[in-house]
Amino acid sequence: MTRTPPRAGATGTNMTDLIIVGGGPAGCAAARMAASVGLRSVLVEPDAVCHNLHRVPVLDNVPGGHTSGPALADSLAAELHATTACRVELGRRVTHLRADDDQVTVELDDGTRIAAPHAVVATGVGPRQPGDVGWLTAPADPRLPPLWAADAADAKGRTLLVLGGDRPIGTFLRAHPRIRTRLLVAYPVSDDYKVEEVGDDPRVTLLPVRHLTLPPGTRGAPVAQVVDREGRRRTVTADAAFLSIGSTPTAPLGDLVRDASGYCPPDAQHPRVSIAGDLRSARYQRIATAIGSGSEAALRAYYAARDLLA
Repeated sequence: MTRTPPRAGATGTNMTDLIIVGGGPAGCAAARMAASVGLRSVLVEPDAVCHNLHRVPVLDNVPGGHTSGPALADSLAAELHATTACRVELGRRVTHLRADDDQVTVELDDGTRIAAPHAVVATGVGPRQPGDVGWLTAPADPRLPPLWAADAADAKGRTLLVLGGDRPIGTFLRAHPRIRTRLLVAYPVSDDYKVEEVGDDPRVTLLPVRHLTLPPGTRGAPVAQVVDREGRRRTVTADAAFLSIGSTPTAPLGDLVRDASGYCPPDAQHPRVSIAGDLRSARYQRIATAIGSGSEAALRAYYAARDLLA
């Protein structure tokens, strides 16, 4: 398939068949599927393609034989750049999205506008900070590191206080199956379902809390004040503290319907806009489901263009 550049509209807006906002697993899958059914696309990504996958040292739920995030990222990036039907705009951010009756238009941070009959928004999520959650009081400076940034040297023979029960805990344990460490996982009631996958690991001690406070200036060995679910107070000490409090959606401004948490429910969007990947919901943040949803979103645009949607 030969590369066909986007055509210029009457107003100077670049035109294509499909706009893809976000270059993670969902966005890459959308681009590949679009190319396979003959749709030209433009994919906009402010960072490197699949850059977040480099934070995932081990994979255990992705078909295709990839066992690490970097390996999968390299594979998806190579496939994307080999797809001549997709123009990749790296280092650019979508600042606004507008959905009209006949097309979707996005504006980039350099002032460029791109329009297409349909768009797939797959910008995913970014890490939360302590100030984003009500159950945790922690200093903004020094900023606490995320658990995905911890390595073997951080954990070996040490006790780590993990703030929040998000999924990087399971990834960390699978990445270091033989390291002798102790994780004190303090988490709110909203994370109860998340810690089910790590609760049986003998290296994990679960601390269900109502509130946790780290004093200002916490460095080195943290001393946390905990209020448990019954209102009792206690002190918890560790060798280091790491964040695992989840993510927050990173959707662009414009004509997207958001729920109370900032996610974009797919069924609530304009008919010309499809949501794919982690941006859909906090409950379906898995690489395998992101890839599937990206492919499905591109097919939806293909069928809609031919009036074949039910």
